[in-house]
Amino acid sequence: MYDDEHFMQLALAQARAAAAVGEVPVGAVLVRGGEVLATGRNAPVAEHDPTAHAEIAALRAGAQALGNYRLGDCTLYVTLEPCAMCSGAMLHARLARVVFGAPDPKTGAAGSVLDLFANARINHQTQVQGGVLAPECAALLEDFFQARRSAQRTQALAAHPLRQDALRTPEARFADLPDYPWNPKYISDLPSLGGLRLHYLDEGPSDAPLTWLCLHGNPAWSYLYRHMLPVFLAAGHRVVAPDLIGFGKSDKPKKEAFHTFDGHRQVLLEWIERLDLQRCVLVVQDWGGILGLTLPMAAPGRFGGLLAMNTLLATGEQPLSAGFLAWREMCAQKPLFGVGRMLARGNPQLSEAECAAYDAPFPDAGYRAALRAFPLLVPGSLGAPGAALSRAARDFWASQWTGRSLMFVGAQDPVLGEPVMQQLAAQVRGCPPLVVLPQAGHFVQEHGGPIARQAVEYFGDLAGA
Repeated sequence: MYDDEHFMQLALAQARAAAAVGEVPVGAVLVRGGEVLATGRNAPVAEHDPTAHAEIAALRAGAQALGNYRLGDCTLYVTLEPCAMCSGAMLHARLARVVFGAPDPKTGAAGSVLDLFANARINHQTQVQGGVLAPECAALLEDFFQARRSAQRTQALAAHPLRQDALRTPEARFADLPDYPWNPKYISDLPSLGGLRLHYLDEGPSDAPLTWLCLHGNPAWSYLYRHMLPVFLAAGHRVVAPDLIGFGKSDKPKKEAFHTFDGHRQVLLEWIERLDLQRCVLVVQDWGGILGLTLPMAAPGRFGGLLAMNTLLATGEQPLSAGFLAWREMCAQKPLFGVGRMLARGNPQLSEAECAAYDAPFPDAGYRAALRAFPLLVPGSLGAPGAALSRAARDFWASQWTGRSLMFVGAQDPVLGEPVMQQLAAQVRGCPPLVVLPQAGHFVQEHGGPIARQAVEYFGDLAGA
């Protein structure tokens, strides 16, 4: 008769000891004949050893005690479902039985992600039982990671103090966002930021063959690219996606006057230089293009591709469209419009949680200065700020661009739809015909999975250039 809860409590004591020294709290106890033979706790950090898991430590100590690596009459108790490495070691040791506490949905190899113990082709079968004191084991892990996240937030705040003339959206607003698992990165020491904290994603290898530079528009943020990033990353590429100041997880200046065309462009140029981005495909939509399309002429050697969706070069040479003027009027008349609700009108497939993610950056009116400012910043005349830069960019794309281009347009967009994108395509040297998405609207990235797959194939040969 096994006293599983008793021995799991002993394993929990080992897990708490691991947590006390900053290791992920996992503990293990090896039992033989009702007596504890060996114990182990996580120590990869302290020992600089990726194999220093609690289970491995207990198995090693038990084998040394018995003078035999075969542990066929032993039971191993561990607070977390073992990974593939530890499960393999348990099978090699010929353990009679493994008992674990909390399941591990990310790396568990005893049923959660895969089940090595159920593979009948392996020449030893070990009995497995999970869920013993699972709530206690899971709570210990949850408390540990919550404390670590809190410490990281405190360190981040100390590293990037908040300016008095800006607001910072509480991190709790971004908890449990659907399909947005990536780690935040921050920078505040660029000259143009003046201490404001810029948030960005930077995923994939720094020496990847391609880097996808994804720029969002108004009123979205990097969350807009959540369907495209996994495709780019699966191809082995790097993805960087900033939140413009005033949007997403970046700081939010309180006054509309902060926001200027030249100011936001300068932030992007300095940020690209700081990250030393190379072999880039520029991915743009809405304001991501209004600003982003002016960037490659300043650093042409960094860019080899352009993926554009529902955007324009705002040269000031033509009157703003009726659709855009209607959008500007709506923003003026309804400054507290629901961002998530607006996206859902053109994308009825969005869940309530996804809509909430789009609303998350803006808890109240004080956080929405950028949303009020940006509609007025689109150059509408030859002398408007940004118009001359956009005309220079138009000339660059028409005569100096040597990279590849691909453009998609959501046909349901009343502001930056097919006529606007046809004009942009005509301004970019060597651009193939537009790809028209009949059911898509302004926020084309909500249909981004197929777009990203086509883009990976289209730009793939740039990776070997």
